Amino acid sequence: MADSDEEFSKKVKTALGETRVLILGAQVLLGFQFRGVFSQAYPELPRAARLADAVALGLMVCVVGLLITPGPYHRIVEGGEDSTPLHRLVTAIADAALLPFALALGLNLFVVGGRLFGRGGAIAAGAGATLVALGLWYLLPHLARQRSGAAQRAAAQGRGETRVKTPLHAKIEQMLTESRVVLPGAQALLGFQLSIVLTESFANLPATAKVVHAASLCCLALSVMLLMAPAAYHRIVFAGEDTPEMHRAGSIMLTAATIPLAFGLAGSVYVVIGKVAGSPGAGLAAGVAALILLIGLWHAYPLVARQRRRTEG
Repeated sequence: MADSDEEFSKKVKTALGETRVLILGAQVLLGFQFRGVFSQAYPELPRAARLADAVALGLMVCVVGLLITPGPYHRIVEGGEDSTPLHRLVTAIADAALLPFALALGLNLFVVGGRLFGRGGAIAAGAGATLVALGLWYLLPHLARQRSGAAQRAAAQGRGETRVKTPLHAKIEQMLTESRVVLPGAQALLGFQLSIVLTESFANLPATAKVVHAASLCCLALSVMLLMAPAAYHRIVFAGEDTPEMHRAGSIMLTAATIPLAFGLAGSVYVVIGKVAGSPGAGLAAGVAALILLIGLWHAYPLVARQRRRTEG
């Protein structure tokens, strides 16, 4: 049984690693979505391109929100232990995040294609990119599923609602992996927040937008500090050795980091959408929606799941 539990922990680690791969790709698009609005050429874009860019931003916020969700769930619901509900959540989240990712990628290439090749080229680039992404991420795996993997899927389903006693080393390793999943999104946003202050477009923002930007910058800086703190804590306090206290402290820091990250991301959405739409009201609506989505995925959903488990138990 111990060997099977160890193998299952490795599967969870692999799933988290795959999520990290996805968010590293999302980091690039997320940075482009925020930074592009403040470029000098942005006002020259057609209305359709600016609308596509705003929609792509919303899609990428959904992608990042989904990909970060397993970390808080693992900390809040499972306490760092591995379980089949966690493994299934990571699998479902990765699958769901690829659809808005593909659409956002297509919309971004539509925007860029218009600058390079005109309207026809923009449509061809955007549609082509979306179809290729959907083909590689959904169609190809589903075709392969018809002729292979049946035994592995059956074994995964047969495990049932299992929770294993995860070794301390594996728990700390997974906690640090989850921190590395969250960090790229925070880094992309922090880079955006710092860089646009030096642009001419930023100087023309309303005073309210500048205040929100400053508050978002502080939130993102705090989030990055919290995400990096477990590594320093591990080295300085325990000289790299694994202890329950290290796992507990790291879990608290990681979970806490998602709160200022949610507010920082929502504030950035407010500033960008307000600028794109030319309306503070539109920016406020988008920012509030982003905050509700992120807090819902990262905290409300795990807390509800934990309470339901306690009630059923």
